[in-house]
Amino acid sequence: MGAADVVPGVSGGTIALVLGIYQKLIDTIRAGARALGALVKLDLRGFWEQFKALDFLFIVPLLAGIGISFVGLASVIETQLHDNPENMAGLFFGLVAASIAVALSLFKERVPQHYGIMAVVAVAVFALLGYQSGPIADPSPFVFLGAGALAICAMILPGISGSFILLMIGMYAAMIHAVKEFEIADIALVGIGCVIGLALFSSVLGWVMERAYDTVMAVLVGLMLGSLRVLWPWPNGVGVISEEEKEVIDGTGLEWPAEAGDWVGPSVLAVIAVVVVLAIAEVGKRYSTD
Repeated sequence: MGAADVVPGVSGGTIALVLGIYQKLIDTIRAGARALGALVKLDLRGFWEQFKALDFLFIVPLLAGIGISFVGLASVIETQLHDNPENMAGLFFGLVAASIAVALSLFKERVPQHYGIMAVVAVAVFALLGYQSGPIADPSPFVFLGAGALAICAMILPGISGSFILLMIGMYAAMIHAVKEFEIADIALVGIGCVIGLALFSSVLGWVMERAYDTVMAVLVGLMLGSLRVLWPWPNGVGVISEEEKEVIDGTGLEWPAEAGDWVGPSVLAVIAVVVVLAIAEVGKRYSTD
């Protein structure tokens, strides 16, 4: 999940879905939100009871894995995105495409209206991702707060990633700048936004999944289908990822390869990604059974 969240276009939620831990992830976040809610109300006893009930054997390894992978692979992935954007986009395209196939197997019962929901969501997301916003100059504290809440929600949804949401709304460069310059106030605002967004969104998503699981799955599949636009390898993969606050990001161009040989690298890597994802899904299925 940490490696996926580095890439604008691949969501950590997609990995959780493929591995069979998505429902457990949402339930755990909801439990954490309830504990946080008790703390905010100054109900220390209620907070402690909720806190003790959290599944730390799930939370600690998950967060450790995300952190280690994010830190260890961020520079490698970003270098490859810069040096080999088409090949990397082909790899991630295959990963998400195979994830869609895996997600289709997770329905309890598929009916025609589910396919209609998938189609509508996919078209809407595909069109929305064609929108580009110029970088926001000198964003206000409320913008940092909102950006954190929006990005963290996207990160737990299979499909579009939080980093690409930041690119779309023009906050990617500002967030990178805040982290690099260690601007405590802005980082704190983003963190508060993440906590608020995660608590509220996970509660709503979990509640809906309990009552309309297959419908939610149809929406998630539609999200992943529409997000493939970001990962189309041509003309430049997932686009130029710039840290310059005045540079507009372009990551949704759609073209065909200029030469026949340009198909080879991205296509081979896409096939490899499909095989890897299907193998991981099989491991996830056994894990869920156990």
